[in-house]
Amino acid sequence: MSSAAPETKALLARSWQRCASALAPQTIAGSVFDELVARYSEPHRKYHTVQHLAECLAHFEAVRHLAERPDEVEIALWFHDGIYDTQRHDNERQSADWARAVLEGQGAPPATVQRVDELIMATCHSALPVSPDAKLLVDVDLSILGALPPRFAEYEEQIRQEYAFVPEEIFRQKRGEILRAFLGRPLIYSTPHFQAALEARARDNLRLAIAGITG
Repeated sequence: MSSAAPETKALLARSWQRCASALAPQTIAGSVFDELVARYSEPHRKYHTVQHLAECLAHFEAVRHLAERPDEVEIALWFHDGIYDTQRHDNERQSADWARAVLEGQGAPPATVQRVDELIMATCHSALPVSPDAKLLVDVDLSILGALPPRFAEYEEQIRQEYAFVPEEIFRQKRGEILRAFLGRPLIYSTPHFQAALEARARDNLRLAIAGITG
């Protein structure tokens, strides 16, 4: 994280201290913080990086008051891409297992551990989130879809770089399917806050990206 901007470092430190100290009888070791940051800094990552983590945490700080259990949502955001390998299909499960092991090791209540596990698994995006906190967390994770156009274009390029090993034709096909699936939802975002703030721009971004992919 040495290259991160001072405000990013401050955001990460503030967020980790807040949620980690709230969820366990003991403060979760700083070594876990360091390992998470190291994971998000892995060289094969281009989008699922410290940048993405910090963007999620910044969005969440603005809506923290909307969460039923804000500390659980916040630590789930920390772990949701803790394990990320573009050639595997169980990243969320591995990330949730890591969070579970850390929280259990620190004596967090079983109900807390289970809810954090379920929050992380909601970021598979294979089904619409159900609980209010899952809806909020998933909306934070998908906030990039409603980013300003330059950041959204950067995001699309970062995703392509992460999947540089995929042939162009296959990437366009698969990426187009993913983007059209989001655009085809009645609503991309599940919470009133994100619907008002990002829904319209996300749809514009997705239409533009799909047009660029399909040519």
